[in-house]
Amino acid sequence: MTDSSDYSHVVELLRAESDAIAKAAERLDASHLAHVLSIFKGCKGKIIVLGVGKSGIIAQKIAATMTSSGTAAIHLHPSDALHGGLGIVTADDVVLMLSNSGETNELIELLPFLKRRAAPLVAILGRPKSTIGQRADAVLDASVDQEACPLNLAPTTSTTVALAIGDALAMTLMRAKGLTESDFASNHPGGQLGKRLTLRVADLMHGGAENPTIADNASWMDVVSTISQYGLGAVNVIGEDGRLAGIITDGDLRRSLQKLGARDFSFANLKCDDLMTHDPVVANPEMLAFDALHLMEDRPSQINVLPVVDGGRCVGLIRLHDIVRSGL
Repeated sequence: MTDSSDYSHVVELLRAESDAIAKAAERLDASHLAHVLSIFKGCKGKIIVLGVGKSGIIAQKIAATMTSSGTAAIHLHPSDALHGGLGIVTADDVVLMLSNSGETNELIELLPFLKRRAAPLVAILGRPKSTIGQRADAVLDASVDQEACPLNLAPTTSTTVALAIGDALAMTLMRAKGLTESDFASNHPGGQLGKRLTLRVADLMHGGAENPTIADNASWMDVVSTISQYGLGAVNVIGEDGRLAGIITDGDLRRSLQKLGARDFSFANLKCDDLMTHDPVVANPEMLAFDALHLMEDRPSQINVLPVVDGGRCVGLIRLHDIVRSGL
């Protein structure tokens, strides 16, 4: 069981890191920041982010954030760079180095080789006047008064500040590039936001040979047989010209039979027109699947299937199940 002193200690450390970020914001020099942003905005290639140890992990995160928000960036491990990885660096790129001490041997060893590549060097440093700071084209001060570590040794507050600065740079570049919600989603097709803004009805519908259709003059037995054959719980009713006349679902079939069964009526005489929903709610192939989902759900009586119509012609069928299964 956690005692009150543990709780207080955790809160104190969180506040210490929060205060360190606030101090870093106050410490940022406007002219230095403007120089850094001008270098990044003028980059015709990619941002290559380097760091060692914990700073290397932060470098990976910054590179990933930049890439996902519209600024092409990669993380390059300094050891890999010294053994062939340097070949990825060109004069069109910008190199971003992270180091708390500014004296990281693996990074300093790279400096002359990076200079030959003529790629501008930006550094986020805990000691701006260090060796890396003196040889960089632009520097951002990420110094902290003390680490959150009780021994003042483990990189904690310093890495938090470096990450916050990297995130701030990435988001500023994102805004400068005018990245839209759709642009962001296109970089995240596997996420829910990406799917909501990119996944279309055409991607999920049952079309072509899988499109369950039946002629508008088909018999009751033909309807039952077709619904069973496709196993989608519905069938699109089409005219001779391929245009949608209506839809028959399992529910429509049951309700119609229940209504007509009370009469002395032969099922053999039932036709599509007696069973189908005329002028049903429809989707089109280019509609966002998320919008099709709302068409089905945002109504007094929820529906589970939509015919898909393109220019009046029935091209498929999409089910609520298909959309939900996609992860929306």
